[in-house]
This record gives sequence, C-alpha cells and structure tokens, in this order.
Amino acid sequence: MKGLDSPWIDFNLYLITGRGETLGRNLEFVVEEALRGGVRAVQLRDKGAASTKELYETAQELRRLTSRYGAKLLINDRVDVALAVDADGVHIGSSSLPLYKVRRLLGERKLIGVSCHNQIQAVTAQEMGADFITFGPVYYTPSKAEYGGPVGIEKLNQVAQQLQIPVFALGGVNLENCAEAVAGEASGIALISAILSAPDPRDAAKRLLAMLPPVEEHHV
Repeated sequence: MKGLDSPWIDFNLYLITGRGETLGRNLEFVVEEALRGGVRAVQLRDKGAASTKELYETAQELRRLTSRYGAKLLINDRVDVALAVDADGVHIGSSSLPLYKVRRLLGERKLIGVSCHNQIQAVTAQEMGADFITFGPVYYTPSKAEYGGPVGIEKLNQVAQQLQIPVFALGGVNLENCAEAVAGEASGIALISAILSAPDPRDAAKRLLAMLPPVEEHHV
C-alpha cells in the first residue's frame, strides 16, 4: 500500500453514498453508523434527489454528522452544494465541470477527487490538479458495468505506481478482497454497498478498516 503523503488525504476508506444501496434504511442513519465504525471520508452521491433543495438538506445533515465524527465530506459533482454546506471538497467525473473551473470555484484548500476508468484519465486528472482519484472498476460490480469489464489489480497497481497522488481502488471492493486491493500501490479503497448494504454498517466499517494499514494522522 502506497503511503498518503498529502496532509489533506488522511483516510484510506472512502465511503460513497447512495440511497438505493441502504436496504430501505434512512441514509443519514446508515452513514452515522459507518462513521461510528471509523469511516473518515464520505462522498454524497445522491442522484435520486428530487431537487437541489433536497440535495442541500441531505448535504447539511451529512456535514453535521461528518463534523461530529471528525470526518471529511465531499459532494459529487455539485460545487454549489459543496460551497453552501462548507464541504471539504467535490468529487467529479468525465461529465462534470472541467477540473480547473472547479478548483477556481473551490479554492486551494478544498479537495477535488476524480473518477477515472483508464490510464489516460488518471494521468490527465493528476496533471490538471486533482488531489486524488478513484480508479476502477477493479472487480466486477453491476453498478459500474457501464464502464466496461474490471480493470483488475495489475492495472490498478500500474496506474497507482505512475501517479504521485493517492489512488483509491473502486468497484466491487469488499471484505474478502480489500486487503488484496491495497497490497500493492493503491492508497486506499472506495466503496458503496460493502457498508451501505451491510446488515450492520458500523461493524462492516470496523471490519474493513481492520484489514487496511493504519493511516498516519496529519494536522493542517
């Protein structure tokens, strides 16, 4: 596992949220259980929000929870919502605003994560100033099938070795394979259902984190 040199990236498990993955449970409840289990970075990715107001209200609640537990909150795509709730950053993809525009809006003291699915995207994200990337799908997962078949561990390690910024393995990562995912060059894991769909999200978070090397604490 590659070390986390950035003082801003003080987590090795990145929880991506989605209401459709919570088995009918309240999203805020499941996220708080994950935070109690030790999760220290949450991305709000609520594509099912009925309106900007609803997304903002969810973001407000997650900001309150993440602040209570000393965790970071990133908002998927929506720079306006991230600024409105003073989130720690934004996570963008290929259909988002250009990275340099996001940086100009957010400033230098906010995180920008980028979803990447091939080597060219990963290198470009670093060159454009991303703070970290997610790369995958590493393993098969229905939620990432639109991006093609799994890239595999070898490609993950190849890309992570090439970059200087942290790379988080994404796609099909769970308790059975998370140790393999970070055994090479990746700096951590990003996941959804392994925690959100678990019968006990707090226990799932604890067990996943126990499989990962500890993160050195940074103070900024």
